[in-house]
Amino acid sequence: MVNKMKIIGFVGLPGSGKGEASQIARQHGLAVVVMGDVIRLEAARQGLEPTDQNLGRIGNALRAAHGPDAVAKKTFERALATGNDVVVVDGLRSREEADFFRAHADEFHLVEVCAPAKDRLKWLAARGRPDDPGKSQADDGKGIDEDTKIIASCREPDSLAAAALEQRECREMGWGMCEVMKIADLKLINDGSLDDFRKDVKKLLGLLVAGTSFYSEEQL
Repeated sequence: MVNKMKIIGFVGLPGSGKGEASQIARQHGLAVVVMGDVIRLEAARQGLEPTDQNLGRIGNALRAAHGPDAVAKKTFERALATGNDVVVVDGLRSREEADFFRAHADEFHLVEVCAPAKDRLKWLAARGRPDDPGKSQADDGKGIDEDTKIIASCREPDSLAAAALEQRECREMGWGMCEVMKIADLKLINDGSLDDFRKDVKKLLGLLVAGTSFYSEEQL
């Protein structure tokens, strides 16, 4: 069944700027549903800390038990619950998820957000979320498995966080992120200033949402 809803989906590697793009959407009155929140809620239900390792295991288990579009289905329910005609979905990780949204929404636009690896690692460290490979994990080693620590031991001082990021990217690529990035309709390059990126996001949302009250040429 196709629902009369427009979905704008963001896909990108960890730390690429998807969260910042979603925040801009919120600031301009758009509903935002984060796919990772489905995993974090399940971790909370199981009484687990929201570390990268725990969330990765839960994500794998959900997809193994209910199919590769399992998280997309739960996310779509949350999108419908907003009651909005336009919803931004943050964090697609597979082609199956994109196919699900495209099949069930009246209109679906997939946007890839990309940024250099060194910048992504820096931004993740500054964000400091429990599942991020930032300094808190690099300092105490918590939430990082032994294989990652062994890989990091051969690298530079900040390499524990870098190795954790690499491990996370490999897991998400295993879910099919490479394929979904290849079929993105549009691309946002996040390799300049934060202000420039925010302007680019705003312009893109204005074009995709065409006619919503927040967008006008004067605002750009």
